Amino acid sequence: MRSSHLQQDALQYADRIEAEMRRIGWWQSAPLRPEQLHFKQAFAMDTMTLAQWLQFIFLPRVREAAASNEFPSGSSVGAQAVREFDGDPDASGVVTLLSEFDGLFD
Repeated sequence: MRSSHLQQDALQYADRIEAEMRRIGWWQSAPLRPEQLHFKQAFAMDTMTLAQWLQFIFLPRVREAAASNEFPSGSSVGAQAVREFDGDPDASGVVTLLSEFDGLFD
C-alpha cells in the first residue's frame, strides 16, 4: 500500500517542516498581500520569499495532495532550499526536512 504510506509520510513532513519554521521564527502571522498570489515564477520567486512560499503555497498543497492522494511525480523543493538558504545557519533543519521530503518521490 504505497499510497497510504506516502500520504502519511507527506503529512508528517508537512507538520515537521511547519514546526521547524515556527521554531526558527520563519512562520508569518500576517497573510500574504493578494498581489503576492499572482506569481509567474517557480517557487513564486517573483512575489515572495521561499519561506513565505513554503508556508502559504507548499505546505497547503502538500496537505491537499495527501487528502486527495494525488501527488506530483517528483519534488525539487529541497534542492531549491539548498540554493536559497545557503549559508543561513538557522535553515539547516528546514533544508534537511525538505530534502528528505523530496526523497519520498525518488
